Amino acid sequence: MSAIETAEITTLDEDTGALMTRLGQAARAAGSALGPASTEAKNAALHAAAAEIRARSGDILEANAADMTAARESNLSGAKLDRLALDDARIEGIAKGLEDVAGLPDPVGDVMAYWTRPNGLRISRVRVPLGVIGIIYESRPNVTADAGALSLKSGNAAILRGGSESHYSSRAIHECLRLGLLAADLPEAVIQLVPTSDRVAVGELLRLHEYVDIIVPRGGRSLIERVFEDSRIPVIAHLDGLCHVYVHGDADLTMARDIVLNAKMRRTGICGAAETLLVDKSVAETHLPPIIGDLIDAGCEVRGDTATQSLDGRVTAAREEDWTTEYLDAILSVRVVDDLDAAIQHIETYGSHHTESIVTDDTEAAERFLNEVDSAILLHNASTQFADGGEFGMGAEIGISTGRLHARGPVGVEQLTTFKYVVHGSGQVRP
Repeated sequence: MSAIETAEITTLDEDTGALMTRLGQAARAAGSALGPASTEAKNAALHAAAAEIRARSGDILEANAADMTAARESNLSGAKLDRLALDDARIEGIAKGLEDVAGLPDPVGDVMAYWTRPNGLRISRVRVPLGVIGIIYESRPNVTADAGALSLKSGNAAILRGGSESHYSSRAIHECLRLGLLAADLPEAVIQLVPTSDRVAVGELLRLHEYVDIIVPRGGRSLIERVFEDSRIPVIAHLDGLCHVYVHGDADLTMARDIVLNAKMRRTGICGAAETLLVDKSVAETHLPPIIGDLIDAGCEVRGDTATQSLDGRVTAAREEDWTTEYLDAILSVRVVDDLDAAIQHIETYGSHHTESIVTDDTEAAERFLNEVDSAILLHNASTQFADGGEFGMGAEIGISTGRLHARGPVGVEQLTTFKYVVHGSGQVRP
């Protein structure tokens, strides 16, 4: 049976609410059973799933072709089509990602801290799984594998709700995860995929507080806002990737050109793509014209302030809303700023606290930027496209958290754990 045939389940024997309750109950039971599982068993499941991904690549591509056809008929943007599309290289990347997660240290049971009290009590803080994670995401089918793998490695059960655009692709990938779990003799309900694209399922998932411990949304602003409004479960939020690159007055021109072009145009549809370029006025006349030329030659529309427009007649006027827009497309807003203070102020005013980069040879300026800008990821002389858990050596990530509680930045295996205190005594009683 092909991947598309297995995915074409459009009728359910129960209403959506009952379905989601059943998934929650199964996840809770599977999570409890996963608790005592060894690192070896979890890794075996991930390696088996990676082998299935490679063996079933034809089925996955067939499923993805069905998603792509539907997406084109729905007039999805080019950037969103790119996020959805799979090919042989991307499928290999998915399989390799599963193996990379398997190669990470198992965080469960890690002793984070240990101390002894004057009364002889020995206290340790130990990592434990969060429990059951509900993960809601859009478009990118590779998130199915990343989210499932990270949840498994960190000892959590997962309920995955992918976007309708990637319905067939996600089901084909999930089947490989399911087979991997079975090959390692682990409960297949450890990683479940909601089998309906009905939007009602999202609302039902957000109310499953009896069974689900944390919600991780990954998608556009409308999805994130809905989750914040409706969830009765704590949320690890992945908000807009309104990322900035600031070319400081002491920036090397060649480096600045390379970083800006890569930060914007390598992949325009990912959350780490730069959306605004800030350039110090002291180097605007020398640095901006070649940077603008690089961008336009690569097919990027440049929208700039008056100072930027004066340097290249092809630049269109930026409007106020451009400074707060996550394009996820080949469009970049450009502003000339007076100095480092003005750059920091612009980012604070318009940014989403996701990822920012400064290009400069001035160590003191770089340190000020890194210390004073309040974003989850800050880079010096590097592209914002490195805002990715895999590039951080975390194997993969479910998203980039822009919040302050529990996790911030790439959400990987450690960020999907909490901790407990374990206390050993020798008969002590409290006076």
